[in-house]
Amino acid sequence: MAGGGGVRSTGPVGRGERAGRNGTRTSAAAPALDDIDKAIVRALQVDGRMSYARLGPEVGLSQAAVRQRVQRLIDSGAMQVVAVTDPLSVGFTVQALIGIRADGDLRALAASLAAIEEIDYVVIASGGFDLLVEVVCEDADHLMAVLNDTIRATPGVRSAEAFTYLDLVKQTYSWGTR
Repeated sequence: MAGGGGVRSTGPVGRGERAGRNGTRTSAAAPALDDIDKAIVRALQVDGRMSYARLGPEVGLSQAAVRQRVQRLIDSGAMQVVAVTDPLSVGFTVQALIGIRADGDLRALAASLAAIEEIDYVVIASGGFDLLVEVVCEDADHLMAVLNDTIRATPGVRSAEAFTYLDLVKQTYSWGTR
Protein backbone atom coordinates (compact mmCIF):
# COMPACT_ATOMS: atom_id res chain seq x y z
CA MET A 1 0.00 0.00 0.00
CA ALA A 2 1.57 3.27 -1.01
CA GLY A 3 1.10 6.17 1.26
CA GLY A 4 2.24 8.52 3.88
CA GLY A 5 1.19 8.54 7.48
CA GLY A 6 -1.71 6.53 8.66
CA VAL A 7 -3.27 5.18 11.77
CA ARG A 8 -4.14 1.64 12.46
CA SER A 9 -5.91 0.53 15.54
CA THR A 10 -4.20 -2.59 16.69
CA GLY A 11 -7.22 -4.81 16.30
CA PRO A 12 -8.90 -7.23 18.64
CA VAL A 13 -6.82 -8.63 21.43
CA GLY A 14 -7.18 -11.63 23.65
CA ARG A 15 -8.63 -11.54 27.15
CA GLY A 16 -6.23 -9.72 29.48
CA GLU A 17 -4.04 -8.49 26.63
CA ARG A 18 -3.50 -5.26 24.79
CA ALA A 19 -1.54 -4.38 21.71
CA GLY A 20 1.86 -2.82 22.30
CA ARG A 21 3.64 -0.15 20.29
CA ASN A 22 4.97 -2.60 17.72
CA GLY A 23 1.68 -4.48 17.32
CA THR A 24 2.63 -7.30 19.68
CA ARG A 25 0.33 -8.24 22.53
CA THR A 26 1.15 -7.42 26.11
CA SER A 27 -0.61 -8.51 29.27
CA ALA A 28 -2.60 -5.52 30.46
CA ALA A 29 -6.25 -4.58 30.27
CA ALA A 30 -7.28 -3.08 26.95
CA PRO A 31 -8.26 0.55 27.41
CA ALA A 32 -11.92 1.46 27.08
CA LEU A 33 -12.39 3.97 24.27
CA ASP A 34 -14.98 6.70 24.70
CA ASP A 35 -16.71 8.50 21.83
CA ILE A 36 -13.98 11.17 21.61
CA ASP A 37 -11.22 8.53 21.44
CA LYS A 38 -13.13 6.79 18.65
CA ALA A 39 -13.57 10.07 16.77
CA ILE A 40 -9.82 10.72 17.06
CA VAL A 41 -9.01 7.26 15.65
CA ARG A 42 -11.50 7.67 12.78
CA ALA A 43 -10.11 11.11 11.87
CA LEU A 44 -6.50 9.93 11.97
CA GLN A 45 -7.34 6.87 9.87
CA VAL A 46 -8.43 9.28 7.14
CA ASP A 47 -5.38 11.54 7.58
CA GLY A 48 -2.66 10.28 9.91
CA ARG A 49 -0.72 13.53 9.45
CA MET A 50 -3.58 15.75 10.61
CA SER A 51 -2.32 18.49 12.93
CA TYR A 52 -3.55 18.76 16.49
CA ALA A 53 -4.76 22.27 15.64
CA ARG A 54 -7.11 20.76 13.01
CA LEU A 55 -7.93 17.55 14.89
CA GLY A 56 -8.95 19.25 18.15
CA PRO A 57 -11.91 21.22 16.78
CA GLU A 58 -12.96 18.23 14.66
CA VAL A 59 -13.45 16.12 17.78
CA GLY A 60 -14.49 18.93 20.14
CA LEU A 61 -11.25 19.38 22.11
CA SER A 62 -8.52 21.96 22.45
CA GLN A 63 -5.20 21.36 20.72
CA ALA A 64 -3.54 20.51 24.05
CA ALA A 65 -6.32 18.12 25.09
CA VAL A 66 -6.32 16.26 21.76
CA ARG A 67 -2.50 15.97 21.89
CA GLN A 68 -2.84 14.37 25.33
CA ARG A 69 -5.59 12.00 24.13
CA VAL A 70 -3.58 10.92 21.09
CA GLN A 71 -0.53 10.23 23.26
CA ARG A 72 -2.65 8.19 25.69
CA LEU A 73 -4.07 6.13 22.79
CA ILE A 74 -0.55 5.47 21.50
CA ASP A 75 0.92 4.70 24.95
CA SER A 76 -1.92 2.31 25.77
CA GLY A 77 -1.42 0.42 22.50
CA ALA A 78 -4.94 1.20 21.26
CA MET A 79 -3.50 2.72 18.07
CA GLN A 80 -0.28 3.34 16.20
CA VAL A 81 0.59 6.22 13.92
CA VAL A 82 2.75 4.78 11.16
CA ALA A 83 4.07 5.51 7.70
CA VAL A 84 2.90 2.78 5.34
CA THR A 85 5.14 2.23 2.34
CA ASP A 86 4.75 0.26 -0.83
CA PRO A 87 7.45 -2.45 -0.59
CA LEU A 88 7.97 -2.38 -4.35
CA SER A 89 8.85 1.30 -4.27
CA VAL A 90 11.48 0.87 -1.53
CA GLY A 91 13.48 -2.02 -3.01
CA PHE A 92 11.56 -5.17 -2.12
CA THR A 93 10.21 -7.31 -4.97
CA VAL A 94 8.70 -10.31 -3.18
CA GLN A 95 6.00 -10.54 -0.56
CA ALA A 96 4.56 -13.82 0.65
CA LEU A 97 2.15 -15.23 3.17
CA ILE A 98 3.55 -18.36 4.78
CA GLY A 99 1.33 -20.95 6.40
CA ILE A 100 3.10 -22.86 9.16
CA ARG A 101 2.18 -26.16 10.75
CA ALA A 102 3.74 -26.43 14.17
CA ASP A 103 4.62 -28.74 17.01
CA GLY A 104 4.57 -27.59 20.61
CA ASP A 105 3.74 -24.22 22.13
CA LEU A 106 2.27 -21.91 19.49
CA ARG A 107 2.79 -18.76 21.56
CA ALA A 108 6.49 -19.48 21.99
CA LEU A 109 6.89 -20.25 18.29
CA ALA A 110 4.98 -17.10 17.33
CA ALA A 111 7.30 -15.04 19.52
CA SER A 112 10.37 -16.66 17.92
CA LEU A 113 9.09 -15.98 14.42
CA ALA A 114 8.13 -12.39 15.31
CA ALA A 115 11.80 -11.73 16.08
CA ILE A 116 12.80 -12.46 12.45
CA GLU A 117 13.47 -9.17 10.66
CA GLU A 118 11.80 -10.11 7.37
CA ILE A 119 8.56 -11.15 9.05
CA ASP A 120 6.17 -8.24 9.49
CA TYR A 121 2.99 -10.08 10.52
CA VAL A 122 2.46 -13.13 12.74
CA VAL A 123 -0.86 -14.62 13.80
CA ILE A 124 -1.83 -17.81 15.54
CA ALA A 125 -4.62 -19.24 13.42
CA SER A 126 -7.16 -22.01 13.26
CA GLY A 127 -7.69 -24.22 10.26
CA GLY A 128 -5.09 -25.81 8.01
CA PHE A 129 -2.19 -23.81 9.46
CA ASP A 130 -1.25 -23.13 13.06
CA LEU A 131 0.41 -19.80 12.25
CA LEU A 132 0.38 -17.37 9.35
CA VAL A 133 3.30 -15.02 8.77
CA GLU A 134 3.93 -12.40 6.12
CA VAL A 135 7.39 -11.74 4.77
CA VAL A 136 8.79 -8.93 2.66
CA CYS A 137 11.94 -9.89 0.75
CA GLU A 138 14.34 -8.28 -1.71
CA ASP A 139 13.96 -11.06 -4.31
CA ALA A 140 13.24 -14.78 -4.76
CA ASP A 141 16.68 -15.79 -3.45
CA HIS A 142 16.07 -13.76 -0.30
CA LEU A 143 12.65 -15.44 0.14
CA MET A 144 14.28 -18.86 -0.29
CA ALA A 145 16.88 -18.05 2.37
CA VAL A 146 14.27 -16.78 4.83
CA LEU A 147 11.95 -19.72 4.22
CA ASN A 148 14.54 -22.51 4.13
CA ASP A 149 17.36 -21.28 6.35
CA THR A 150 15.40 -19.33 8.95
CA ILE A 151 11.71 -20.24 9.21
CA ARG A 152 11.97 -23.98 8.51
CA ALA A 153 15.03 -24.18 10.78
CA THR A 154 13.14 -22.65 13.72
CA PRO A 155 12.41 -25.25 16.43
CA GLY A 156 8.70 -26.07 16.48
CA VAL A 157 8.13 -25.54 12.74
CA ARG A 158 6.89 -28.83 11.26
CA SER A 159 6.23 -27.46 7.77
CA ALA A 160 5.92 -24.13 5.98
CA GLU A 161 4.06 -23.35 2.77
CA ALA A 162 4.68 -20.06 0.96
CA PHE A 163 2.09 -18.17 -1.05
CA THR A 164 3.81 -15.41 -3.01
CA TYR A 165 1.81 -12.32 -3.83
CA LEU A 166 1.28 -11.73 -7.52
CA ASP A 167 -0.64 -8.49 -6.95
CA LEU A 168 -1.70 -6.77 -3.74
CA VAL A 169 -5.20 -5.57 -4.62
CA LYS A 170 -6.28 -4.13 -1.25
CA GLN A 171 -4.65 -3.40 2.07
CA THR A 172 -6.32 -1.05 4.51
CA TYR A 173 -6.13 -0.07 8.14
CA SER A 174 -9.37 1.92 8.18
CA TRP A 175 -11.73 -0.52 9.89
CA GLY A 176 -12.80 2.13 12.39
CA THR A 177 -13.78 1.51 15.99
CA ARG A 178 -16.60 -0.17 17.87
